[in-house]
Amino acid sequence: MKQAETKVIVPEIAKRIERVLPFLAMDVLAAAALRERKGHSVIHMEVGQPSAPAPKPAREAAKAAIDLGRIGYTEALGIAPLRERIAKHYTEQYAVPVTAESIVTTTGSSAGFVLAFLAMFNPGDRVAITAPGYPAYRSILEALDIEPVFIKLNREDGWVLTAEALEKAHAEKPLQGVLIMSPANPSGTMVNGSGLSDIADFCKKNGVWLISDEIYHGLTYGVEPETALKYNENAVVINSFSKYYCMTGWRIGWIVVPKQLVRAVETLAQNLYISAPYLSQVAAMAAFNAKDDLEKIKLGYAANRSMLLEELPKIGISDMHPVNGAFYIYANVAHLTDDSLAFCRKVLNEAGVAITPGLDFDPFDGKHHIRLSFAGSAKDCREAVSRLGTWLK
Repeated sequence: MKQAETKVIVPEIAKRIERVLPFLAMDVLAAAALRERKGHSVIHMEVGQPSAPAPKPAREAAKAAIDLGRIGYTEALGIAPLRERIAKHYTEQYAVPVTAESIVTTTGSSAGFVLAFLAMFNPGDRVAITAPGYPAYRSILEALDIEPVFIKLNREDGWVLTAEALEKAHAEKPLQGVLIMSPANPSGTMVNGSGLSDIADFCKKNGVWLISDEIYHGLTYGVEPETALKYNENAVVINSFSKYYCMTGWRIGWIVVPKQLVRAVETLAQNLYISAPYLSQVAAMAAFNAKDDLEKIKLGYAANRSMLLEELPKIGISDMHPVNGAFYIYANVAHLTDDSLAFCRKVLNEAGVAITPGLDFDPFDGKHHIRLSFAGSAKDCREAVSRLGTWLK
């Protein structure tokens, strides 16, 4: 007797994934890597990754820890010496007192956002983010069923978020959170002291959580950044060792949270990933001893920035956001294309330069923009301009 075939029913993917868009910078990186495997030369300006290695003290500390043998779990909040050293950093750098008890070490800033959002917001809450802005904000919020509320930046305000824009959005429908980034990705623009103070006051006045992404602190040109903690003691600050400290692959970051959030974040961390990697925590602590070397690397970024600001207009790319920090140039190329995704594909395939389409950062006007990272070597940055100039003729 022939046995009846069993019908296989394939489960559906969660509906929330439909709202989470691809990270185009990483798609460009993958496409560039594919071209390189086929033997083509590619200049990488698509991702925000320092070309310099992790600082020597960090690498030596990690090697020493390996030689000791046992690499295990740590407390979910991180090892005490690292938390204490990060807290000391706020006194040294900003003259703002922070206790070690408020510091949570995380697997990069990405985990910090997930922990913070889960602890602060309920499904359906509304969190203001900027357009342009870092695309993962939107995607993480969407994945957690939290509503991102786009605040479009404009030239008149210097391409930065203002308290007035937040007041308007809040009046239309109340916000539960505001997420700022200064220096910003993709542009490098910065919110000055009075602007940051006004945003902090708006949040305090309206009972709105303030989240400040300060991952590019340390990478500024001619102006010093301020921490949101100076203006709002209940602000949640997110930072990482990835950018200034050149430790992207180590996946180590931190968040500063007010007292009332510590236990909630700790409980989430215990369950979601137990702890940040021990080796990365040991290395991060040692990275604070490498400031002289890190400042030399920053001088390289500054030189690349100056060169690009001078040379890009000569090849027809001149409308750029103010580049006061980070290591990006965000340029308007509306005179060249109304499809930045297709434009970046052509630049990669025909000129051998990997750059990121503005659609990654702005769903409204990103089709007219591109982002170029100048975190690479001076040689690569100059070669990229040469190739782009030849291609654009």
